[in-house]
Formats: sequence, C-alpha cells, structure tokens
Amino acid sequence: MRTIPYVLAALLSIGLATPSFAHHPGKRLDELMGSKEKYFQIVDEQAPSFALQDTDGKAVALADFRDKVVVLHFVYVGCPDVCPLHAERIAQVQEMIAQTPMKDRVLFVTITTDPGSDTVEAMRGYGPAHGLSSQNWMFLTTRPEQPEDATRQLAKRFGHSFTKTKEGYQAHGVVTHVIDRGGRWAANFHGLRFEPVNLVLYLNGLTNPTRRHPDPSVWGKLKG
Repeated sequence: MRTIPYVLAALLSIGLATPSFAHHPGKRLDELMGSKEKYFQIVDEQAPSFALQDTDGKAVALADFRDKVVVLHFVYVGCPDVCPLHAERIAQVQEMIAQTPMKDRVLFVTITTDPGSDTVEAMRGYGPAHGLSSQNWMFLTTRPEQPEDATRQLAKRFGHSFTKTKEGYQAHGVVTHVIDRGGRWAANFHGLRFEPVNLVLYLNGLTNPTRRHPDPSVWGKLKG
C-alpha cells in the first residue's frame, strides 16, 4: 500500500474534527490550485443533476450526497486504454484520502457510458480490478426505465463528447469532476497527468472551508 508523507497527513488532519457546510471556501483556494496544477480548471456552477442506480439496483441521485464532496468520472468497462488508467489514478487519490479524516466526507463515483454492455457483474469487478475500495466508491448505471444513452447524455452535460470508432469503442475525453457539498460543480482535473496530491489538497480545502487562505509555501514543501 502506498502511504502519504507524515507532514501531509498531519496537515490534512488539522481542523477536520467538526464538519462545515459552507459550500465555497473562497477564491483563494481556486487561485492557488490554478497556479500549482496546470491541468486544473475552475467551474464554479451548479452540477448537472442525475438519478441513476448502483450495482445493487438501488436508486441513487446526486442530491443524496449534498453533505459530501463528490469525485466523479465517466468510464465504460470495455474501454481498452484510458478508462482503466483513469480509474487507477482515481484509486491513488482514494487511497490517500483513506488515510485522513476526509474519508467519510469524500465520495468517489464512477458512471458507465455504456450501460447496454456493462453488466452488473462486470461493474462490480471493475473497482477491485483497478484498486478502488467500495468503502467510499460506487459504480452507477442507468435505471431500467431510462434510455440506453442516458448516461452519455449526462456526460455531455459535464462537457464530454463521444466519437464511436469502427471497432465499436467510444473515444471521449478524460476528466475528473469535483462536486462540492450542495451540488456545486467546483472544478475539473483534466487528463491523467495531474498530481494526485494536488487533488487531495483541493479536496481538503473543500471539506474544511474554514481554512480560506492556504499558505502557498506549504504547497511547495509538500510537493518537495
């Protein structure tokens, strides 16, 4: 198991004992992250709502997680290249979060863009195959009454576009979406080359919004 440096764990534990429900920790967090992480994009608008189901057939809606920070991404099980790499990148972040008090305040959500092909069995095995723990992660798909392209349409509302290749694969962008408590779409981390520690620090800022003015020098020490 990978471990995060002691100084990072100590920093992330400061001030996390009492939850706060302010939904925006201030522009300073976004500005600092934008200066340190080249693949970071501020969004700051209401997230597209969704009503889907998990692998147990339980109805799940974004509104159910208004008291959590959600890390959301779209994949499909049959994707041969970027999807598994993306899931493994998310798993790195999840493992780091699991070593902090944030583990009960951050939820990782994967949504399939190919519900017609992704069986329940395949989705249940996807997390363990790529290092994702079910402790605070779920894989969502369409409900029986929804059209087959419902999750692709949802992904488009999050800014994705799809191109079907002649081999039957879906070509689409790789984006990690961060949704703050209250359903605010806070930001995106693009691609696979963002620093996992930067996403962890950003999540820390969202889960502990009373710390409105991060010290830029701390960022450099942690990255070093």
